[in-house]
Amino acid sequence: MSDEFEVHGPHDHAVEHAGHHDNDVHASRIAVMTAILASIGAICSYQSGANENLALFYKNEAAIHKTEAANLWAYYQAKGEKQNLAELGAALSASTPASLERFKADAQRYKSEKEPIRAHAEAVEHEVDKDNTASESLLHQHHRWAQATTLIQISIALAAIALLTRKKWLRRMAVGVATIGVAVCAAAFAGV
Repeated sequence: MSDEFEVHGPHDHAVEHAGHHDNDVHASRIAVMTAILASIGAICSYQSGANENLALFYKNEAAIHKTEAANLWAYYQAKGEKQNLAELGAALSASTPASLERFKADAQRYKSEKEPIRAHAEAVEHEVDKDNTASESLLHQHHRWAQATTLIQISIALAAIALLTRKKWLRRMAVGVATIGVAVCAAAFAGV
């Protein structure tokens, strides 16, 4: 018999299709992994944007409170200046008892009016610190969510290239990057 008419047995047919079956299984797994990663990536992207918006909100609140505190300190200082002028008036009018009493009363009134202003200004400054801390924490989380999104997008791209090239090392790299991306996503979720 000539070589051009080869007869294949059932075993040869099974071996020939085994390679196709492995590729189909890997392609199916990569497709499912890609779909899951796309969903996780969408969640990460959403959370990244939400955290960024909240961070900006708290940063704006801090700026508003800082302005309010500055205004309160200016008001406190104005009351102090009025108190000083009243004390000076009292010192200069020692010979006039009516004026002396009026200046002393004014000085005492300004002194008592300053304390609540100071306490309010300090409370507002405390709010500034709280708002800045919240903003920094949310911005840190925003960066974690953005890092997770980026890693997941890279893994999806690597998976697509692995499907096209059928390279095992590329498939492994896609899974590795995806694992790191999901771990960073978990860290972002935990607030780390």
